[in-house]
Amino acid sequence: QVQLVESGGGLVQAGGSLRLSCVASGLSFSTYRMGWFRQASGKEREFLAATRYGGSTYFVDYADSVKGRFTISRDNAKNTVYLQMNSLRPEDTAVYYCAAVSTRTSTRAPASYDYWGQGTQVTVSS
Repeated sequence: QVQLVESGGGLVQAGGSLRLSCVASGLSFSTYRMGWFRQASGKEREFLAATRYGGSTYFVDYADSVKGRFTISRDNAKNTVYLQMNSLRPEDTAVYYCAAVSTRTSTRAPASYDYWGQGTQVTVSS
């Protein structure tokens, strides 16, 4: 059974930083594309970042809204993907989710991902 568990959310002041973690189980972690999404209250789920391997090359993809502020990384030995979030803004407030899909093809569409965590709340105060 595939399970993704996020942690690291919380309350932070504008300009601060948080690091989110997502521990995966029940899948061959190194062969999966791992993504981070967020969903603010009353809004649709939004792509943030993803990582995958293509052959021997490691690829990353970032949404324009977070490029330069957020960094995605993964530790295959720990079956964990991270999202380092710096220079946080009140508009970053949302529930943050990690997701996984087996295909090597890069995509930003939430519907393309097969497995999802339960989410972790991030609240950025002004």
